[in-house]
Amino acid sequence: MELLLIRHGLPVRRELQEGPADPELAEAGLAQAERLGAYLASEHLDAVYASPLRRAHQTALPIAAAHGLPVVTEDSVAEWDRDSSEYVPVEELKAANDPRWQAMLRGEWNAEETPQEFRQRVVDGIERLIAAHAGHRIAVSCHGGVINGYVAHVLGLPESNGFFYPNYTSIHRIAAARGGERSILSLNETAHLRGTGLPVGIFQGR
Repeated sequence: MELLLIRHGLPVRRELQEGPADPELAEAGLAQAERLGAYLASEHLDAVYASPLRRAHQTALPIAAAHGLPVVTEDSVAEWDRDSSEYVPVEELKAANDPRWQAMLRGEWNAEETPQEFRQRVVDGIERLIAAHAGHRIAVSCHGGVINGYVAHVLGLPESNGFFYPNYTSIHRIAAARGGERSILSLNETAHLRGTGLPVGIFQGR
């Protein structure tokens, strides 16, 4: 089967005093998601899953609509900081040299789960989806940490905050064989954003 792990589009900035921030997509993020849905419309998909967080669910909607499928919520692919009371796009943190950006560079972890628990949750959940979709192609709208966790697992890398940066609405394809073999087919596909003027990510401009 083929697994498409997809990072959500650009969210709004939200900083609360308490409670999960759980931001929705910004206007540019909604446009990114629409481009993504049109890009994947020509590919057959058997199911579309999304993290319970709003930015991932909204990203999945145009994909599901193009295929006449529902968006199925999958809790195991929620981000490691799902309960954080603040969400600031990393590009803004980097541009301001915010202390939170420096903490990210140091690999600091601030979540209820340990890095090991987070990765195990992600791997177990994705492997469960793979087992349920033998011979299928499925899309999973999720988060940068989730993508890093599962790809690192496939590559046999240790737990970390992230060894690479997934761009907004980027596609990461993995082939999963019945015998347990996992092969990375592509990382960071963003052809649907090329020439649109929409933001791509921290290392690329518009």
